Amino acid sequence: MSQVERAKGSEMARVSEAYEIAEMSAHDLLEVVEIEETCGLSRWGWDSYHEELTRPESIMLVARRNSLDATGKQLHGFVAARLGADELHVNNIGVLEVARRQGIGTALLARATERGQLQGAQSVLLEVRASNESALMLYLRQGFEIVGRRRNYYHDPTEDALVMRKALRSTT
Repeated sequence: MSQVERAKGSEMARVSEAYEIAEMSAHDLLEVVEIEETCGLSRWGWDSYHEELTRPESIMLVARRNSLDATGKQLHGFVAARLGADELHVNNIGVLEVARRQGIGTALLARATERGQLQGAQSVLLEVRASNESALMLYLRQGFEIVGRRRNYYHDPTEDALVMRKALRSTT
């Protein structure tokens, strides 16, 4: 086992001791929207997440602390993705600032990717703000490549999106 594989394994272990990656439910949506608002993500809001929960092609997961933290928050991260044809599109992924750099984003992305792959995804696609260096580095470490740019894709503030893609190995 390489050092990188060992590091990823220990990172996942740290996450699993403190957090559970679970299906998002309607009861989670207020905290999901709070996380969305603090992360500078494209705003979906409660109604959009609620509607997305009803779609069978959606993969909606949360990182739930096993106990409340000092802020009183139980959810520290989430991912909203949708399977279309043979591609998983990650629409939003966010982690509370106080919980960043603990492997939560990596764990959420890995679990969503795994679920998508089991449902036939051959690749994962996402957009990221061009200035979001920490997210960009996370995606590059996870094997994503920049495949394009969408001009003025984001608003408040207006900014380009980098389009990133990761090919998945066949599960068969």
